[in-house]
Amino acid sequence: MTRKRPAGKRRSAWSMTKRILTGLFFIGVIILLVVYARKVDWDDVKQAITGYRLNALLMVIGLVVFSYLLYGVYDLIGRAYCGHKLAKKQVMLVSFICYAFTLTLSAWVGGIGMRYRLYSRLGLSNSAITRIFSLSLATNWLGYILLSGMVCAFGVLHLPAKWGIGELALRLTGIVLLLLIAAYFWLCAFAKRRRWTIKGQKLVLPSLRMAGAQMVASCANWLAMAAIIYILLNDNVDFPLVLGVLLVSSIAGVIVHIPAGIGVLEGVFVAMLGSGHLSHGTIIAALLAYRAIYFIAPLLLAIVLYLGLESRAKALREKNRQREAADEAQNARRGPLAEDGGHLPDKGPLA
Repeated sequence: MTRKRPAGKRRSAWSMTKRILTGLFFIGVIILLVVYARKVDWDDVKQAITGYRLNALLMVIGLVVFSYLLYGVYDLIGRAYCGHKLAKKQVMLVSFICYAFTLTLSAWVGGIGMRYRLYSRLGLSNSAITRIFSLSLATNWLGYILLSGMVCAFGVLHLPAKWGIGELALRLTGIVLLLLIAAYFWLCAFAKRRRWTIKGQKLVLPSLRMAGAQMVASCANWLAMAAIIYILLNDNVDFPLVLGVLLVSSIAGVIVHIPAGIGVLEGVFVAMLGSGHLSHGTIIAALLAYRAIYFIAPLLLAIVLYLGLESRAKALREKNRQREAADEAQNARRGPLAEDGGHLPDKGPLA
């Protein structure tokens, strides 16, 4: 017979493994940051930003703040979806950190790694974090699909001839994308089966109201990003075209898997806008300013906030547990009817 290891030793080994994995994660993040920083021409960034009018920069900064707040709404929708009890300000803080790291270092680092790390430190289970991440991902791409469908179906985009995609193919693609959105809303409104279990994870179809919130938040976020680039291009290109090019560059960045899409964003914008009256230098300058204001500045703030959250995570987790225990005790005093009306984690999305 094989002898089982004592529970204390198993816990000690697991604790040591977690520390090693956390250390390797941090080292990987630092390496990615160094690689990213070396690929940026900081002199060009400085020249691009100092060349803009103050009012234009203030508008851009306002839109950046608005966009990051909208991304926080994704996780607030996820909070309602799985019914966890974390404070809204904690959710917004985690989402800001994750989004900043996602934009610069990829979804694997920010969207998955950081989200699991921080939410678990604050007391959420892995299953709850998975549902939050899944809903956030779905929210982001719902808006993308709707806007891409409209841009393609209404003939806003004209891809370079060498890409081999004609106008008819684009319009048909747009129609298909819009039909997918219509199908999603139909399911949210009328589907009889609303719960599935896939590999142990419970998936619940959102209500129509929640689907509408997803769509509004996501579309507003994509429009805000396009508006930032539109302003930085000094209004020299029609806004729908800027939006369309941004959407194309975003899907290209996902396919190529380069951190922050370095080179991909610039390549797509130059290919699709460079044949007009805009010079390549103007386009690159605008995109450098976009990276500095939308990617780099929030990332620097996110690093500081991340370190602060890590230092306070244990105390916040204990506070969250106490608040959850108090809520459960209050529900128990109110009786079963009040408890059934609560936002329990496995009850599914709110109506």
